[in-house]
Amino acid sequence: MKLRYSIALALPLAGAQAMAADLALKLEIPQLNVAEYHKPYIAAWLENGDQKVVTNLAVLYDMKKRDNAGTKWLKDMRQWWRKSGRDVAMPLDGVSGATRAPGDHTLTFPVAKDALNKLPAGQYTVVVEVAREAGGRELVKVPVTWPVKGTQEFSAKGKEELGNVVVTVKS
Repeated sequence: MKLRYSIALALPLAGAQAMAADLALKLEIPQLNVAEYHKPYIAAWLENGDQKVVTNLAVLYDMKKRDNAGTKWLKDMRQWWRKSGRDVAMPLDGVSGATRAPGDHTLTFPVAKDALNKLPAGQYTVVVEVAREAGGRELVKVPVTWPVKGTQEFSAKGKEELGNVVVTVKS
C-alpha cells in the first residue's frame, strides 16, 4: 500500500526580463509501506539545454547528525552528486534544509538570484532526485520554457520514490 504526501517548495526569483516571477515546485512523496522507512534525501536543481547545472534549488538531507555526518549519504543522489554536489560545501546557504517526514510540507527560501537574473530565454529542466536509505532512488525531469508570460505549469510523474512533480511559474 502506498500513501502519497506532498512537499511544496515555493521559490521567489527574478526573471531575465527584470520582471518578478515565482517558481513553485510541488513534489508528491509516497509513504511506502515497508518495515524500515527512512526520510528521503531530496535534491532539486535547474539545468540548461546542455544539461549543465544553472543553480541548485534545494538539497534536503539529515542535518541533525553530529559532525555533519548526514552529508555522507548525499552521494547516493548520484546525478546531483556528479553534476554539482561534490563541488559544493554543505550546507548550502539558502538551499539546504532538513529532510522531512511524510506529510504536507511547504518550504520557502531565497534562491541564487544572480544566476536566475542572468537566465537567457530558452529551454531548461528542473531535475528532482530522491534517495532513501534502505530504499530506492529516482530521478524526475520537468522541462520548463523560460521566461513565461502569466502562469504556466509543467509536470512529470515518478514511479516509486516520487509521484507527481509539478513546476508552476508565475510572472
